[in-house]
Amino acid sequence: MKINLRRLVPFSVVLALVLACAAEPAGDVQQTADRLVGSILTGPSMGTLRDLADAFGGRLSGSPTYEHAAEWAVTQFRSDGIQNVRMEAFTIPNGWQRGWAQGEMTSPMERPLHVASLGWSPSTPQGGVQGDVVVISDLSPDSIAAQGAQIKDHIVLLDTAKIFAQGYRKALPLLRPVYGLLRDAGALAVLYPDREKDNVLNAHAAGFDARLGLLPIVQAGMEDAQLILRLLHEPKGKVNVKLEVQNTTAGTTQVHNVVAEIRGREHPEEWILIGAHLDSWDFGTGAQDNGTGSAMVLEAARAIASLPQPPRRSIRFALWGGEEEGLLGSLAYTQAHRAELDKCVAVLNTDNGAGHPRGWKVEGRKDLKDAMQPISESLLKGLSGDDLSMDMTYDTDHGPFLLQGIPALDLEVDMSHYMEIHHKSSDTFDKVDPLNFKAGAAIVAVTAWALAQDPQPIAPHLDHAAVGEIIRKAGLEEFLKDLGVWNP
Repeated sequence: MKINLRRLVPFSVVLALVLACAAEPAGDVQQTADRLVGSILTGPSMGTLRDLADAFGGRLSGSPTYEHAAEWAVTQFRSDGIQNVRMEAFTIPNGWQRGWAQGEMTSPMERPLHVASLGWSPSTPQGGVQGDVVVISDLSPDSIAAQGAQIKDHIVLLDTAKIFAQGYRKALPLLRPVYGLLRDAGALAVLYPDREKDNVLNAHAAGFDARLGLLPIVQAGMEDAQLILRLLHEPKGKVNVKLEVQNTTAGTTQVHNVVAEIRGREHPEEWILIGAHLDSWDFGTGAQDNGTGSAMVLEAARAIASLPQPPRRSIRFALWGGEEEGLLGSLAYTQAHRAELDKCVAVLNTDNGAGHPRGWKVEGRKDLKDAMQPISESLLKGLSGDDLSMDMTYDTDHGPFLLQGIPALDLEVDMSHYMEIHHKSSDTFDKVDPLNFKAGAAIVAVTAWALAQDPQPIAPHLDHAAVGEIIRKAGLEEFLKDLGVWNP
């Protein structure tokens, strides 16, 4: 019968005893945790974040700006004393950079429209397209076919309020193929109403694979779209719109993840991974999504590298590309490193902005929550990071590792104001609270160091069936099957 000491006494006591028995000079875990916290709270993280957000701005995957930011990150890791740094390439189906967009209602009145190209949308012909607007609220192939005569040579306005009334995850499998049906029916372009009041636009794409769209898709401000709908509902209602978007597109495009490593002193073949996505949308400067996460990873690396000795296990630090297009960089990493994933003890991810830190999401794993409890109570409580949420999500870069059964932690913060800046032009450096941001970085660093130093892995890897059960309980099975990342 095995006895789990972690369940009997606090983690810090167990680890302190182990360190004492090994006659290591680094002191107990609390002293090291305090050192990491002090290093981060007094360190240069805000300057690092400002350099990333203000100097580079929006960092679309595959763009020169993203690649320059990746090269900058390599330099940052090396300047902090980490020599084992590399750029790992993967490819996306299409490169895309936003150009310009304009739209106007030409009748029954002349009125400019608040518009932008949806991500990975192709350009319109030079001079744009102009046509009467037809509304689509039923995405079924039969419904599209029945409206074929109305769709041809028209601009299609998607009634997203009705389409998403059944829920985003249920509508998505119907929404993605509908663009091909509309193209085949002869649509000139698609108007996609935004969900934000005051005609504010949220950057996003039509799919999750960085593939060029099948016809021009143009976001429209919410109030502008509602006006068009009201005019169309009037007796003999008819609206004519002119749209033009010009973007730069390319074929298969190489993107780089940035990966650094501090080798463990006893078990270098075993590793903890701390990750965040470096790419961002381009309306703002990607300060909170996900400049703060990237800066947290860089700060954790700097602070851990400054310790007198490395932890028992290796720690890898990853800055991912392609997250905004469907977790493409982290997914590519799990495929390229499949042979060594059994040595990955845990993955820590940070991609929820810099709200007040709460702790970690344990992604539906009760065993992981129980094992993390002593660490949270003894090391993270003073940073307000002792909460452990059972929420399971597949919305950022812990997801591909979770599907491999690897224990995954996603930093949990107060997100009550996050959507005010998420994917918007307002996602800028001035919105970041320094104390919350630094506390989150400290939680990431302390947790990673504790997991790398612990003589025992924090939790086992799950087999395919056990991962599937977590996915089913979270109601994500059909969603992940549709994305092509999960096969029960």
